[in-house]
Amino acid sequence: MKQKNTICLWFEKDAENAAGFYAATFPNSELINVFHAPSDFPGGKCGDVLTVEFTVCGIPCIGLNGGASIRHNEAFSFQIATDNQEETDRYWNAIVGNGGKEKECGWCEDRWGLSWQITPRALTDALSSGGAEAKRAFEAMMTMSKIDVAAIEAARRG
Repeated sequence: MKQKNTICLWFEKDAENAAGFYAATFPNSELINVFHAPSDFPGGKCGDVLTVEFTVCGIPCIGLNGGASIRHNEAFSFQIATDNQEETDRYWNAIVGNGGKEKECGWCEDRWGLSWQITPRALTDALSSGGAEAKRAFEAMMTMSKIDVAAIEAARRG
């Protein structure tokens, strides 16, 4: 059954490589289909990869090779919940180590310009606790690029 709602992500020309990277990096992710253009189109020729169907952590996506006119920004991001520092490090290092960039507060950007929030559950639990505990965890997070689970837990304890 086809999904009713699918996230469409615009790529300059590398949707297939991006989808392959996501499928290799995140669980419950796969490259499903590659569709080639039946004729020339703005930014491409007949036979070029036009769209790619894939999933990221079970979320259905389409990668569209639409050319250089549109760029990703932080208005859209994938938020990946992690269970521990090892998992946080694994995803963060995969994205940043594959031509990506570190950002602040658990955000990073992959080499295609797509934003990711690698968010340990320890952080979301601390922030949802409210009060002084949440304030301390929030203030600790504001000093970080990749989230340090031990530092968040220490801040939460005070």
